[in-house]
Amino acid sequence: MESGKTYRYRICNVGLKLSLNFRIQNHLMKLVEMDGSHTVQNDYESLDVHVGQCFSVLVTANQEPKDYYMVASTRFTKYMLTATGIVRYAGSNVPPSTELPAGPVGWAWSLNQWRSLRWNLTASAARPNPQGSYHYGGINITRTIKLASSVGLVDGKRRFALNGVSHVETQTPLKLAEYYGIADKVFKYDSISDEPPAASAAITAAPNVLNATFRDYIEIILENPERSIQSYHLDGYSFFAVGMGHGTWTPASRKTYNLLDAVSRHTIQVYPRSWSAIMLTFDNAGMWSLRSELWERHYLGQQLYISVLSPARSLRDEYSIPDNTLLCGDVTTLPKPPPYV
Repeated sequence: MESGKTYRYRICNVGLKLSLNFRIQNHLMKLVEMDGSHTVQNDYESLDVHVGQCFSVLVTANQEPKDYYMVASTRFTKYMLTATGIVRYAGSNVPPSTELPAGPVGWAWSLNQWRSLRWNLTASAARPNPQGSYHYGGINITRTIKLASSVGLVDGKRRFALNGVSHVETQTPLKLAEYYGIADKVFKYDSISDEPPAASAAITAAPNVLNATFRDYIEIILENPERSIQSYHLDGYSFFAVGMGHGTWTPASRKTYNLLDAVSRHTIQVYPRSWSAIMLTFDNAGMWSLRSELWERHYLGQQLYISVLSPARSLRDEYSIPDNTLLCGDVTTLPKPPPYV
């Protein structure tokens, strides 16, 4: 870096399992963006970045011209693992101090940092609607879905589940089966309910597909009864991460929601034995994956698909299947359905 200049750093956790804390020796980071949304520009000495999440920060080269360490260290693990890189001022031949900046301890610090993250309502950036503001806190909730993770054995093999169902892939891709009108031959809709089963309930391995009514405004509660942190991603949408808390979610938990300037994003963490709440309008027709970003959990079934169908079958809501789409499974010999209009 050159003295006096300001640089944008984009920090992403592309790991498979662990949350990370990122910091730069002797430098503050001004947070300006996360998951594609402009944020209130607060300064941070360090940032917790959970699996699948990205941040943009501005760093000003306002220190003594020398070398400085940037540090990434693991969070919520018995032993902290640390990696370092070098930020070098132009013309520097002075090595960095060997005393690395200390990372935070405990998940309560991380939760409090999350509560400081706010959507920048004055930034001239795209919004989820063309008017430039979105009063999501004033929309009536149509449906509440509570999803709780679990782990257990199915046929003697370890599986992870949401509401007691561990997702398995089908030979015919779910969207193709739905588009060609043979969904009932490939999977069953709503194999889970909107409430988690008892903690002692057995896990079932099956395709896990939820039906969501087009343009419904839905509240999703992600509950983590386990001792390790989790991270979830939703394809096809950004959602408002309105609340987090320790213990089990209840309707009274809504009193703690941020209904004004929660950041619109697509990935959210759930702390140990805690819950996270998100809200969104399901106005993007398609078949969308909601999944754990922790790869072993995703691979072993901790995901589901949300089917959002537009009753109009209109190009306004969804494109027709491309002519060059590769077909497989039970649809290879079927005639192509009529295109959307």
